[in-house]
Amino acid sequence: MANQSADQRNGTSVGRRTLVKAAAVMAGATALAPFVARTQEGRDYGPQASPVHYPDQDVVAVTPAFDKYKVGNSAIQRLWTGGLWLEGPAWNAVGRYFLWSDIPNDRQLRWLEDDGHVSVFRNPSGNSNGNTFDWQGRQISCQHGNRRVVRYEHDGTTTVLADLFEGKPFNSPNDVVVHPNGSIWFTDPPYGTQPVGGYEGNPGELYHPNAVYRIGGGGVERVTDEVVAPNGLCFSHDYTKLYIVDTGEGARDIKVFDIVNEAQLANGRQFTEILVDGTKVGPDAVRADIDGNIWASGAWTGYGFDGVHCFTPEGERIGHIQLPETTSNFVFGGPKRNRLMITASQSIYAVYVNTRGAHIS
Repeated sequence: MANQSADQRNGTSVGRRTLVKAAAVMAGATALAPFVARTQEGRDYGPQASPVHYPDQDVVAVTPAFDKYKVGNSAIQRLWTGGLWLEGPAWNAVGRYFLWSDIPNDRQLRWLEDDGHVSVFRNPSGNSNGNTFDWQGRQISCQHGNRRVVRYEHDGTTTVLADLFEGKPFNSPNDVVVHPNGSIWFTDPPYGTQPVGGYEGNPGELYHPNAVYRIGGGGVERVTDEVVAPNGLCFSHDYTKLYIVDTGEGARDIKVFDIVNEAQLANGRQFTEILVDGTKVGPDAVRADIDGNIWASGAWTGYGFDGVHCFTPEGERIGHIQLPETTSNFVFGGPKRNRLMITASQSIYAVYVNTRGAHIS
């Protein structure tokens, strides 16, 4: 998704695919090794770093409206590093663990809250991307490699929820959310079919327009194909709206739809762009808090732009959690759902905020 690789900028001739394959090997070899401290833009996120002076200067109130959501005695922490491209964060409230996908390395990993232990949770994972938990506590995953949405049952078996639409495979299910009525909504952009990040995908094999789907009692239905490239998605805090990140060429914004009869979408429009000092930042994921604010990850623009941004229900940008890595996704985790757990390129970050996530995962 990045516009230009470091090798292109530096004028070298090493191919991108060669580099990502080499990176995958290195990441796999050192994935669970202790983190070695390093510094970017003057800040050291390593375990031996000097304490952060409170309040954390990288938790930025763009307007005074964000001040009440800042926790003055909480710092951004890097919990783990060693992946290649991390995505699909989900919080399990019963097990008190944080789960995420390392897509190119074809695995899922788990962080335990009690002691910070990280281990491989599932390998292979079908090159999974988005994960969530349903209202019965079962894990649901979007698998790029297998082009399907699956549910892992309590007895360890796997149920395929969606693998075909109109008799043809999906492109690459990306992100997924669950509704209290039991329906499951997911996005299906083309990214898993592209040879990026060390994962070869299924180049050229696109069977459907990029779209958003709903799995309900009547099977799988397409709810909209009005988004150029649907990526992250979330319900509003009251389940009356659906927010969809559009990472398509010429869009790169967040759209919102009204939900009709808990099953259809209507009145699609732009919710917001992520603009930082006039620069358009590419969004990736969205989440709602209990006050109706919409939090969105920003990526692919550079240091000072990446991280998690907070918007009012009206679309005004009021806050920014700045991170030193390209930021993909996040979830409100912890026992009180007040800790942002963030996947960013190779690492996992966390910071407490003075609000709670509106949904279970």
